[in-house]
Amino acid sequence: MYTLFSGLYKYLVQKNEYCVLILGLDNAGKTTYLEAAKTKLTKNYKGMHPSKITTTVGLNIGKIDVSGIRLNFWDLGGQEELQSLWDKYYAESHAIIYIVDSSDRERIPDSKETFDKMISSENLSGVPLLVLANKQDITDCMGVREVKPIFNKNAHLIGRRDCMVMPVSALNGDGIDEGIRWLVDCIKRNSVIRPPRDQDDM
Repeated sequence: MYTLFSGLYKYLVQKNEYCVLILGLDNAGKTTYLEAAKTKLTKNYKGMHPSKITTTVGLNIGKIDVSGIRLNFWDLGGQEELQSLWDKYYAESHAIIYIVDSSDRERIPDSKETFDKMISSENLSGVPLLVLANKQDITDCMGVREVKPIFNKNAHLIGRRDCMVMPVSALNGDGIDEGIRWLVDCIKRNSVIRPPRDQDDM
């Protein structure tokens, strides 16, 4: 009888789990973004101070419960030598957040090239994509009107998936909430094609 009740309780409280990759070049603000998202959307979570955040070598993992589901974020290192490892995670992901340093105009072509290579992967076919023009708190950064056409140039690679370009500041938290909630709606809609992960696999 106990097993029946514990099984029922587990069924009632467990949330569908989805994996979201946070990608982008090194120093784009991926880890700062993840910390800001956890701070904004997790009650009583006190984020790491931005000055303590260092370059990710490997990956950082974060979990956020939002709108009745659990998002498992995998923040992957963006250095060139680590980008070759990204595709190991594609098949298991339910959404991509691609972060662009909108204050670093010199590296925009590199970011665009990395972006195109990523979305060309068959393992990401149909997966929702949120492109974030980060560091909007910096004077003279590129706005969404400037970033969007650059990343839309190869629209055929993006295909018919849900795709949005939004402005954010990971440092002060602007735009974090809106982006995550948009992504959650897309993930739920797309769950017929990419169902949630089995909790036993987590």
